[in-house]
Amino acid sequence: QCATIIAEVNFMKENKLVELSMDFAIKIIKLCETIKGHYSLVNQLERSATSIGANIHEANYAHGKPDFIAKLQIALKECYETEYWLELFVKSDILNRETAINLYNQCGTIRRMLITSLKTISSFFVHFVVILISPSMARVFRVFCVFRGYNIPFVVTHLK
Repeated sequence: QCATIIAEVNFMKENKLVELSMDFAIKIIKLCETIKGHYSLVNQLERSATSIGANIHEANYAHGKPDFIAKLQIALKECYETEYWLELFVKSDILNRETAINLYNQCGTIRRMLITSLKTISSFFVHFVVILISPSMARVFRVFCVFRGYNIPFVVTHLK
């Protein structure tokens, strides 16, 4: 029953993410239609903002947990990129701060939800990893995990 409740909560959160990201993409598209000139920059903003929702939507049809996580991580990166473009537009006077602040906050909400979802997924699925490699490769793996921020306990065993 606990797993069912968790699945329902995750489904509701993912459904909320789909709705929020769709609404956000529509607002960005409408904004981009009003901006004259700066076509390459407008294109970048539009592409990154619409990619957030596309990747969240695609994650729902993933081919397993790694693909699901990868899609959500891409959506998260697109959130960061979209925030960058919004900030650049404000600083270069392409967009006024009042217009941007609502979009920036909405993007931040999506970003925080993605981070929470990714942490939840990791805590449910990554508990222990057994690696059959040499001790030197284990050190490389440990450095990689620390660098990426993964907190994965593991044991090194190797065949002789």
